[in-house]
Amino acid sequence: MIMKQMDVSRRAFLGMGAAAAALVGAGLSGCAPQASSGSDGLAGTGAAVDWLGPEPEVAEDEIVETVDTEILVCGAGTSGLFAACAAAEEGARVVCLEKGAIGGGVRDNLGSLNSRLQKEAGCVIDENEICNDLTRYANGYANPRLYHIWAQNSGEAIDWYEDRLKEAGFELFYEAANDAKPSLYKHWATGHIPSWPADAEFAGLSDVVNGKIVLGDYAKEKGVDFRFTTPLVKLVCEEGKVVGAIAKGSDGYIRINASKGVIVCTGGYARNEDMLAALQPETLNKYSLSIAIDGTTGDGIKACLWAGAHMDEAHTAMVFDRIAIKPDEYGGSQTVGSLFWMGSNPWLKVNLNGERFINESAPYDYVLNAALTQPHHTIVDIWDSDYAAYMEQFDIHGCARVFPFENGAPTNMTLEVVQGMNEGLLAEGYIVKADTIEELAEGLGIPADNLKKTVERQNENYDNQVDPDFGKEAFRLSPVRKAPFYGVRTSGYMLCTLDGITINEQFQAVNDAGEPIEGLYVAGVDSGSYYAGTYPNMSTGNCCGRSVTFARMMAKALAAK
Repeated sequence: MIMKQMDVSRRAFLGMGAAAAALVGAGLSGCAPQASSGSDGLAGTGAAVDWLGPEPEVAEDEIVETVDTEILVCGAGTSGLFAACAAAEEGARVVCLEKGAIGGGVRDNLGSLNSRLQKEAGCVIDENEICNDLTRYANGYANPRLYHIWAQNSGEAIDWYEDRLKEAGFELFYEAANDAKPSLYKHWATGHIPSWPADAEFAGLSDVVNGKIVLGDYAKEKGVDFRFTTPLVKLVCEEGKVVGAIAKGSDGYIRINASKGVIVCTGGYARNEDMLAALQPETLNKYSLSIAIDGTTGDGIKACLWAGAHMDEAHTAMVFDRIAIKPDEYGGSQTVGSLFWMGSNPWLKVNLNGERFINESAPYDYVLNAALTQPHHTIVDIWDSDYAAYMEQFDIHGCARVFPFENGAPTNMTLEVVQGMNEGLLAEGYIVKADTIEELAEGLGIPADNLKKTVERQNENYDNQVDPDFGKEAFRLSPVRKAPFYGVRTSGYMLCTLDGITINEQFQAVNDAGEPIEGLYVAGVDSGSYYAGTYPNMSTGNCCGRSVTFARMMAKALAAK
């Protein structure tokens, strides 16, 4: 009978085979059927189901504190801070749980349409055009109505953040690109980035922590009750409605009753390799360093699934091609690499046979995807001593850019910082430097004859200002001609997962039948229905912009209930 209750799609997204699916128990805990903790039938399928497991059981006598509030926000990261602030501004009582000691903070690079700063810069983006492009990037797996909701409301969210930053003495910049050279993959100038000082109390702090200080302090002023080092354990359901949650504090379990609703935004599962291996194993071969926020182990997604929610069935992550690995190493999560920021530039990229294999002028993870078809999933970047001039010529936009934007907006990394980073990589044996192509090939462990032929072809294409092999734009071509020459084996870095709980246009979690689960709202990368296959990094800050916009909207709506 239980097998009839669980439809095929639910078993598919859980990664269950026939034997594993038979483990589903008959008891109800919370809102949905639970996987059995028994071991019968697990042979050969355990890895696919262990990441979820049964919903934790917490007895009433284990609860040491009960808290009554109106809105519960689970996670004090980018989405959580925007949600908590928005709800508190409307007069709602808000409790915000956070697994970490200080919270995840606000990520930089926030994407929007029609912010004040964009309007002042004369930037006009056609809503239907960008929304259709986002649908294309998602291969149609997403809910396009959500793109339009972001497009129509993100400007207000970014304007609000700009005001909070100004109050705290900081400035938000718009990454203008009106003079951008047209490229094969259209760039959408949606990015906004704060400029943090390098001194005073902010010295040495990351941008993430800087953003947390600004909105964290603001939220406290508005009365938000933060509970740090208090991770979400499970949601509490009554008659199919989510009415609160149980969390684990330093002294024991805490029950939080939320009369208006619960917002789950715990940051995805980029730090949970069991979930990655079960849901998107190919991603593990794309990156050799994770910069995902600590503690993002899928707690919120699992809690929603236990409560009966449905998860995206197309799984993906945000991985950028900016990691150096040693000349005797291969790409993939079994290798730990070091940051190589200019990796996202369209240098000559070859495989371990010294052969070019893709148009390098592509979105960040396209190159990493192509590397999965190459020997040992490893890319080799090649450049010469005139690289700074070519980096400016490439006219890269988004977070990989190292030159100020046309309106003076800063970049995540300056050219000087990147050059210092490269000097360190050279000293540590990551980057290979050589006076001849043959010596460079030897140092990188690739066939010298093949690399020499590939470099000759690269220089010929540059001289002719045309790429007949892969069609790269002329302004993205660069020769490898001026010694000394440089090369490095590269991989990617993981930022976050992008698949999550399926939501509707009110940002409510829905069940397998597409019905909303009352009281349960999901934001940030715990939420789904938006990305699939790849991340549209050509729209700078798209993920964070979506996250803050939806978090603010849902919190205001809940507060008004």
